[in-house]
Amino acid sequence: MVVPPLAAKELLCGVTWDSREVTPGCLFVALMGERTNGHRFVASVLAAGAGAVLVMEPLPASDLMLAREMGAAVIEVPDTASALADLAREWRRHLKGRVVAITGSTGKTTTKNLVRDVCAAGKTVVATKANQNNELGVPRTLLAADADTQVVVVEMGMRGMGQIAALCDYVQPDWGLITNVGESHIELLGSRENIARAKAELLEALPGGTGVAFLNCADDYCRFVADEAALAARSVEEVVFNGDPSRDQLEPGRRPMAAVWAEDGRLDEEGHPLFTLCARGFDCLPRQDEVYRVSVAMALRGFHNICNGCAAAAVGLKLGLSLDAIAHALASSLPESGRQEVLVARNGVTVVNDSYNANPDSMRAALRTFAAMDICGRHVAVLGDMGELGDFAETCHRGVGRAAACCDRLICVGPLSRFIAEGALSAGMAEEAVTAVGSVGEALALLEAELLPQDAVLVKASHFMGLGRIADGLVN
Repeated sequence: MVVPPLAAKELLCGVTWDSREVTPGCLFVALMGERTNGHRFVASVLAAGAGAVLVMEPLPASDLMLAREMGAAVIEVPDTASALADLAREWRRHLKGRVVAITGSTGKTTTKNLVRDVCAAGKTVVATKANQNNELGVPRTLLAADADTQVVVVEMGMRGMGQIAALCDYVQPDWGLITNVGESHIELLGSRENIARAKAELLEALPGGTGVAFLNCADDYCRFVADEAALAARSVEEVVFNGDPSRDQLEPGRRPMAAVWAEDGRLDEEGHPLFTLCARGFDCLPRQDEVYRVSVAMALRGFHNICNGCAAAAVGLKLGLSLDAIAHALASSLPESGRQEVLVARNGVTVVNDSYNANPDSMRAALRTFAAMDICGRHVAVLGDMGELGDFAETCHRGVGRAAACCDRLICVGPLSRFIAEGALSAGMAEEAVTAVGSVGEALALLEAELLPQDAVLVKASHFMGLGRIADGLVN
């Protein structure tokens, strides 16, 4: 059912389900959640200028009257979330540019941001905001693009089998990139092999003959996902990053596989990656059988971002961008809040806020980067629980604890993090250097009592732990 506006003034521009984000002329989607009902906010979003509201239950007469007064449409559907996907499906048919989808166990959001920034060096780009990579954020990304946007970068998350396939059903990606296959969501999928199968759903959705799959050559499931998606049989081109396949493995007379990799990788004293970016086999290079190189100094931190940078460079080169433009874009790309964000506390302590999310792989990567930082004081790690590990939780937390033993001080927050503490002790960390606490408040109190001006603090856990409050407390 549609209640038409009294006098439509302009086309809809923008989509949101958050009443705080409403702008004049946008579409507000009223969602039914566990904690709130979006229909409660219809009057306020109409007053804020929403051009239309998408609802799934009848509105009171007062809201309908307000809609008419404001010149806004009311569209009633059986399910607003499904309707949002249907809108994206229809709009996808109008998009003329390249749709690049990204998934993986770790590094999805960072790689998406790097791909966005690299593509922006020569193309118009729309990309997923933050980590809005689910059944709501993905359609919102498509709907944010203009018909003439040259590159649309879509991040895709998943918690179970079939979820990426469902997103791809309407995203219809032209190119797909898998960052890696790790242990995230192993609670639901049971094994890395099943995780790889779920990730391979992205590659299965690529169009035969014209699709391009970007694969992490250093990942031990690289060939598995390629075979699972039958890339060769469907004539989907493979581009590899983070490795240089041997030319001896190529058929005689066949052009080299497009590849990007890094040489001489290292971290500076603040943890920024420095490396030589190498590429061959791309149409935009003068000779496809020669290796071309450029120096890169990234603003992001962590050795693992060399791999993420190579992934983004592979997409940029496939789009025809120059190595110099790509190197400049990688150097300019900045971290998002809560992702290896380096802050200075009021007492001069360096705070590495990496509290946005965590899994075993990203925990270990963050600890390696943190340990490499050149500071005068102590390396203090504040680590919290990681979610969605199921029966593997104890083993995974102990493994992170062993990696954390490289720090001078360890504070563990939450019930599962006691296994992090036990892992650190088993790896030889002194008992007096390890403390397990039950709350953010306790951890913050310990830090405020112990920290000295030249110390550095790493804060990392799954998002639900709320450890960002520790970084905020130290800084503010």
